[in-house]
Amino acid sequence: MDAEIVRAEGLTKFYGANRGILDVDFSVDAGEVFGFLGPNRAGKTTTIRLLLDLIRPSSGRLSVFGLDSRRQSVAIRRRLGYLPGDFRLYERMTGRELLRFFGHLRGLDDTSRGERLARRLDLDLDRRIKELSRGNRQKVGLVQAFMHEPDLLVLDEPTSGLDPLVQETFYELVEEATRRGGTVFLSSHVLSEVQHVADRVALIREGRLELVDTVDNLRTRSLTHVEASFAEPPPRDAFADVPAARELDRHGDVVRFALDGEIDPLLKALARFHVRALDVHEADLEDIFMALYRGEGEHAA
Repeated sequence: MDAEIVRAEGLTKFYGANRGILDVDFSVDAGEVFGFLGPNRAGKTTTIRLLLDLIRPSSGRLSVFGLDSRRQSVAIRRRLGYLPGDFRLYERMTGRELLRFFGHLRGLDDTSRGERLARRLDLDLDRRIKELSRGNRQKVGLVQAFMHEPDLLVLDEPTSGLDPLVQETFYELVEEATRRGGTVFLSSHVLSEVQHVADRVALIREGRLELVDTVDNLRTRSLTHVEASFAEPPPRDAFADVPAARELDRHGDVVRFALDGEIDPLLKALARFHVRALDVHEADLEDIFMALYRGEGEHAA
């Protein structure tokens, strides 16, 4: 069994009377990419701030590298690379000056790796931060997080503002980090991004974890989605008796089904009507995620 890098047990945080997260339990194994999914205000950033000891839990325990996240936070941070979702920079400094600043904080005498990363990301280090676009500021954030080859990368919405080509470079950096033995905790609401790189994912909803599983298992256990376009809308109860098929929704003459079994009974039921088009696809993380947030989690996974 892989060594645990992060372990959360009953992790709870309240902000006064307001809910942050409630009884959150998960672990992150060495060398994996752990995707932490949820919309805004679901509890993703609260969990990260607890992990970094930027805030303290109301109850529960959290350890990183086997160390207590509160009592040994300085030792933990020495081994971390962190990119916050609201990354802020010193506006008057150049990118190169910032890399030297971050390198000094981390005890690095040589920032050449950071400069190589900047070249890969097509980032001009000699421009002042105030002159950079949002995407280029995000590149600075990625460089400072990766440049010291940390044991654990904690990345909050890391591809925000990046164009597709730079996103591909980011995926390469994540793969290289895990290949050398690093671990990545990736928080995002971009489901395709997490599905692209994660080994396991956790879905958080209103401060509670709905599920934690591998991406492969979620794909295996998830439903097939069928979308049929009709010449005229069929009656509301036309497919109520079809085995293993459940009508999800309809918009005009388009009806969407979730299928948990063979498609043949549904095809025979559809054949009673004039079908203009038919689309069949396996559910991905986005389908599973949306089903959870519609209150259909038990059917989604």
